[in-house]
Amino acid sequence: MKKVLSFSLFLIIGLVLSQILPDVMGDTFHSFKEVANILLYVTLAYIMINVGREFELDKTRWKSYVDDYFIAMATAALPWIFVACYYVFILLPVEHNTSWETWKESLLLSRFAAPTSAGILFAMLAAIGLSTSWVYKKIQILAIFDDLDTILLMIPLQIIMIGMRWQMIAVVLSVVFMIYLGWRYLGRFNIRQNWQYILLYSIIVVTVTHSIYFITSTLFVDDEGIHIEVLLPAFVLGMLMRHVHIDNKSERAVTTGISLIFMLLVGMSMPHFLGSSLLTDAAIDSGSVLGNQPMLPAGTIALHVLFVTLLSNLGKLVPLLFYRDRLIEERLAISVGMFTRGEVGAGIIFIALGYNIGGPALVISVLTLVLNLILTGIFVVWVKKLAIRAALKSDKPLTI
Repeated sequence: MKKVLSFSLFLIIGLVLSQILPDVMGDTFHSFKEVANILLYVTLAYIMINVGREFELDKTRWKSYVDDYFIAMATAALPWIFVACYYVFILLPVEHNTSWETWKESLLLSRFAAPTSAGILFAMLAAIGLSTSWVYKKIQILAIFDDLDTILLMIPLQIIMIGMRWQMIAVVLSVVFMIYLGWRYLGRFNIRQNWQYILLYSIIVVTVTHSIYFITSTLFVDDEGIHIEVLLPAFVLGMLMRHVHIDNKSERAVTTGISLIFMLLVGMSMPHFLGSSLLTDAAIDSGSVLGNQPMLPAGTIALHVLFVTLLSNLGKLVPLLFYRDRLIEERLAISVGMFTRGEVGAGIIFIALGYNIGGPALVISVLTLVLNLILTGIFVVWVKKLAIRAALKSDKPLTI
């Protein structure tokens, strides 16, 4: 619980610093921001490699995972659609309701509500003694598929944002190739996986993706380069590793520390939003609909955060409609477990920032993420109570 609250605290500290540092640092802020962004990509890659390492499947039973994947996809899709519709129909003025620009920006930003925080969730459920339960095993599969679906859907969303240019064709081909590699060689390579090496792999992933962009943008001066987000390459690299469970004090401390730095840097990436406007030169130049909206009063923002939180978690109740051979308490426990959000959602917000998407919708998204992090402890305790109630009702221990 302390770890989860620390994530929220560091995200909030980052938000505060994002409002202070531009004025304090003056002309040096731009250089500082460039370095901070590189660090953010490295920490994001580190997190995604570890998420990929958790992706352990028995490929001989692949058909048994098909239903789970579609349930996970629906569990990721509903919160996303609910939040996107809320931004378009409730948050924005009515004249923007039929604008394609409004819809595509809202669809990209609201994707933050889709992924479940697999790392936080698994650790907390294991800590309260549910690691051998059916609920834990099923949440583990759904949460990983949930994150994978979120990462894959970012590709068509990016195509929607910038159009089907030749660069995006190259990105799509790269994605297909990476997915093939990930599935074909899943868990094949027995390489070092202590934190020093994971960090080294993260730096390599960021270096390669940035180098591809630099080289292609240099070769094609009149065009944008090929920009591959670190999410999928890092995730696939983690998939390729034969998972080695390393659990010691230093590993936990460093991994938690890197996650905290990531949350801090995501907070620091936010544009200036104190005052009556959140308009930036980049947002104005880009013509962003969300980025050109005036800032709302704090009380109004708080209400929107509450409603978006409720909608995003309501969408996570999809598993209640499936697994009918299990008790309703178990199905509800899975759904509540999927309420947890964290690093992957923050990564989506960071990507949205790259398209100059801002305004009140951005602030609401970040604060919704913070609120969900704060509520994570309550969600986990709720899952445990439901699992115990199900075990008592079926007169079975908390096992598969």
